[in-house]
Amino acid sequence: MTKKSFEKIASIALLFSLATDGQAADRQVLHDHVPAAIAQFNLQPVGRLPAAQRLHLGISLPLRDNQLLGPLVKSLYDPASPSFHHYLTPDQFNERFAPTEAHYQAVLDFAKASGFTVTHTVRGRSIIEVEAAVGDIEKAFHLTLREYQHPTEARLFFAPDAEPSLDLELPILAIGGLTDFEKPHPRVRRMKQSDPLSRSFSYNIPTGGTLAMGSDFTHAYAPDTQLNGAGQEVGLFENDGYTPSDITAYEATAHLPNVPVQDVLLGGVTNNPDNGDLEPPLDIEMAIAMAPGLSKVVVYRAPTIDGTLTEMADPTQGEGLPLQISDSWGNPVDGGTSNCMARLAAQGQSFLYASGDESALPVDPNGPNGTYINGASVYDLQPYMTQVGGTSLTMSGVGQAWSSEVVWGASGPNPHGGPIYSGSSGGIQTTIPIPDYQKPVNMIAVGGSGSQRNVPDVAAAASSVLCVVTGTNGVRNYEGVVGTSCAAPLWAGFVALANQQAASQGKPSLGFINPALYGIALGTSYTDCFHDITNGNNTWSNSPNLYYAAVGYDLCTGWGSPTGQNMIDALVSYSGVIFVDFNYTGPVNNGSYDVAGSYDYPFKTLAAGVSAVANGGTIVIKTAGSSSETMTISKPMTITASDGSATIGN
Repeated sequence: MTKKSFEKIASIALLFSLATDGQAADRQVLHDHVPAAIAQFNLQPVGRLPAAQRLHLGISLPLRDNQLLGPLVKSLYDPASPSFHHYLTPDQFNERFAPTEAHYQAVLDFAKASGFTVTHTVRGRSIIEVEAAVGDIEKAFHLTLREYQHPTEARLFFAPDAEPSLDLELPILAIGGLTDFEKPHPRVRRMKQSDPLSRSFSYNIPTGGTLAMGSDFTHAYAPDTQLNGAGQEVGLFENDGYTPSDITAYEATAHLPNVPVQDVLLGGVTNNPDNGDLEPPLDIEMAIAMAPGLSKVVVYRAPTIDGTLTEMADPTQGEGLPLQISDSWGNPVDGGTSNCMARLAAQGQSFLYASGDESALPVDPNGPNGTYINGASVYDLQPYMTQVGGTSLTMSGVGQAWSSEVVWGASGPNPHGGPIYSGSSGGIQTTIPIPDYQKPVNMIAVGGSGSQRNVPDVAAAASSVLCVVTGTNGVRNYEGVVGTSCAAPLWAGFVALANQQAASQGKPSLGFINPALYGIALGTSYTDCFHDITNGNNTWSNSPNLYYAAVGYDLCTGWGSPTGQNMIDALVSYSGVIFVDFNYTGPVNNGSYDVAGSYDYPFKTLAAGVSAVANGGTIVIKTAGSSSETMTISKPMTITASDGSATIGN
């Protein structure tokens, strides 16, 4: 699967391409289904898949009126727009953007005529999940599924030897499941004896150290609030099963209430308990620890990533709409995934994503995981997600209060095999232009980029964390774990606290939180809202100088971890950054910008910006230059210039 940058949502919705085949003028050809690594490493096939072997595929359709999706999402996150935070409901999204019934039926008919078994359909008509024999797949898509030696992993992978083409007049966006070049992988590992242990948490272990659990996290990140996530559901993206009794055992150990957990299993997927996989139970336990009053945690699993994301955006199994979603897996994607992410943003759903455990990016292209060729997992490059790095947290007393945090960085076996390096992933995502909300930050000073996306955005505890998990031998274990897999669901739980407060005040949900996070951090209340992590690094042998913690933003832990009620209040009341451009000549100027990474209608004068900015807010002067104006400033605010020196007055 090739790696893509999806910065603009307008272009995201247009990822499909139709072309004519020289041998069949009426045949549509899809693109980007043959892994780039085959050409990159000049891989030669070593065999082919048996014709009778069955695969699960996801056939994604392009959205209807997709040219309108970009402007719509833009308006929802434009503080100056009347549509600001007036999100769509799932039914409204389907009404405006779902493919037509005739289009969907035509693809269903094609699948059935090709010998495929339809395993799942969606009411938004954006994806059809099927199961089919390799021979039927090859015939329907005019390709051969061959096997290759993986260039960076000790396994074979399968992939098509040509881009899929099909005899269907109506357009198809993408076909997921035609390759397993990239397999889903969790971002957590068991602690080793060489990993340092804290002695300030609540769970005692035989070796004399302690592990963080339960209220340790609320004492660290939400010590001054009565909020507990009541009325909120956290959605968890998973690729494996878990043992339900492990969750109740964790709650009993951590003295937490029993939070209902609902499994949403689609397309023939079943739960497989007692498998020893840390990721699913850890994610559930962290979300509950941070927000113990949640009405429910919903665990989602489908055969394809797009099937899972579609259910999260349009619930059909009795669950509510999860306003906060956590994902701690590295996942393969296809052309339909970006539409799914756009939909989540349009519906006001926050997506928290573990930044990874491979330390400084870009990871060695010849290293242990082909997923990270060119610097980041395909899934990392999706827009509208908040990337969460990891810290090592120290508490005062026995889990009583936050004391300090440093960058999580530890030696030990890489979670995917290969060289020894492990720590909070961060760095530059080289294929994504820098979004406007990052431009006011001096990224160059911390080793980042002034022209490309920098990650992570925030951080939370990722070391010395208790996970209750049952192994394949049926024995329940109380294990210490490390990884940004801990941090992402903790942030999802924290967002649930904020959304609980927003709901109680009659306000909309937070939605995509990055513009708010950066606006808060650039304002006067940064130290009130964030624990700034200024010690530690995520360097490793291939990047001995990258990266180090710094005051403010850094490429190890982003802006840091949340402080509690101050952060919640700031997120719920966020009203946007104000932009000023002395050289702007457009007819409309209201200081606004859009979340996709550009600004449209900046104010022409600083005085206008000063008048419009919220109390304690931030003004960003977009272009270098000068203005002779004078104005009166009578409220706290931060004024910064992002593209060069700006001079005000005489």
